[in-house]
Amino acid sequence: MKFTTMLDLIVKTLNKSSDTQIDVCVTSKMANQIELWTALFENRPWWVDNKKVFGMNLPSSISSEFSRLVTLELESEVIGSPRADYLNEQYKSVLNDLRRNVQLACAKGGMVFKPYVTQKGISVQYVQADCFFPISFDGSGHMTQCVFAEQVRRGKNIYTRLEMHEMKGEHLHITNKAFVSTNDYSLGVPAPLEAVDRWSKLSPGAVYEGVDRLPFGYLRIPSVNAEDTNSPLGTSVYAQAVDSIRVADKRYSQIDWEYDAKEAAVHIADSLLKYDKTRDAYEYPGGKERLYRSVEYNSGAKDKPLLDTYSPDIRDESYYRGLDKQLKLIEFQCNLAYGTISDPQNVDKTAEEIKASKQRSYTAVSEIQKATQTALEDLVRAMDFYATIYNLAPICTYEMNFRWDDSIVVDKEKELLSMQQDAVSGMIRKELYIAKKYGVTEEEALKMIPAQPKGFPDDE
Repeated sequence: MKFTTMLDLIVKTLNKSSDTQIDVCVTSKMANQIELWTALFENRPWWVDNKKVFGMNLPSSISSEFSRLVTLELESEVIGSPRADYLNEQYKSVLNDLRRNVQLACAKGGMVFKPYVTQKGISVQYVQADCFFPISFDGSGHMTQCVFAEQVRRGKNIYTRLEMHEMKGEHLHITNKAFVSTNDYSLGVPAPLEAVDRWSKLSPGAVYEGVDRLPFGYLRIPSVNAEDTNSPLGTSVYAQAVDSIRVADKRYSQIDWEYDAKEAAVHIADSLLKYDKTRDAYEYPGGKERLYRSVEYNSGAKDKPLLDTYSPDIRDESYYRGLDKQLKLIEFQCNLAYGTISDPQNVDKTAEEIKASKQRSYTAVSEIQKATQTALEDLVRAMDFYATIYNLAPICTYEMNFRWDDSIVVDKEKELLSMQQDAVSGMIRKELYIAKKYGVTEEEALKMIPAQPKGFPDDE
């Protein structure tokens, strides 16, 4: 079911069961944007027909590159107590899948990391931006009410489960409602949760005290949505480049057509071909139907030869230059460094412009890293909440460590070489260089320095 359709149905359902009308923070304009970003990520925007216009799948590449830069060499753990050790074991699987989920968040504007308790411990459900429906936020930007939708098909019946989380003061209300329908245009009528096996053990409703936020982490991609500036939701990393991506797909398709249109061929008169009655078709020399094109020459060889070679020049160089310029525009609009998706050997920019583009990319990546860290901290807080409720581990405090990579703007090899030269010349202490190179503390670096043999000038 389309995101916009499900949103309308959820609003109608909530308003029927509520004394007051619910004002959903997801506007129709924002809902349409999320659908568009999803279609772009799946390489099926409205302009791609795979006949005249083909998609380059740029949105997937852009979001993939951002997720790579964001999660590159990320190190994180939960430490400090037996409770921390338990949480860290559950947390490891989240880190293993983080790059993939950050890519989906970058593409669609956000993602919810929603923990739930199983017989084996705590698992995490990753809910994409087109599968959850925020209702309201507080003044600090925390979500205070939202709905998760899940659908299951059983024959002709479509079962829908709506799971609503709502904060009321320091009380968390979680409700589950099921519906059954025979079409995609309505939720249908209420149904028991037991109608679907995996929903049978869910509680219709529960209230928890002493809670200050909803029990999940929300990764919000921190960029302004020009289409809906008041929206509290995240925005796709390629939201500002949608029209430029459309033009790039068109340029790419023109190159593809140029090669097809200029494909070498031999125009050959029908009279030179043998006709196969059983196949009702002409037989081409060597079976090369693709090379030969039969032509009926009514005027004979006086005006045109019976064999005519077609092999025009291909204008691919000018087309590729135009496409490359378009890709550089997309890089600028998406805050990517020049040469990320365009030809890195054809960067017609000054050294300062290239440095500025790297700095711009570094800033964008750093902001997404901060948002990701906030989402992960909220996720572990929610896991801690469930660990307490279900008595999964002793109640203790915990700490979280994060180490993010900054190599997007710093050339580590050049930096280490410069530090090595400074260490040799005595401008900095040797242990600083060793600590930087091997990622250890200064105390550990000192232990790594070999003892100076007696008799050396330094000992005098």
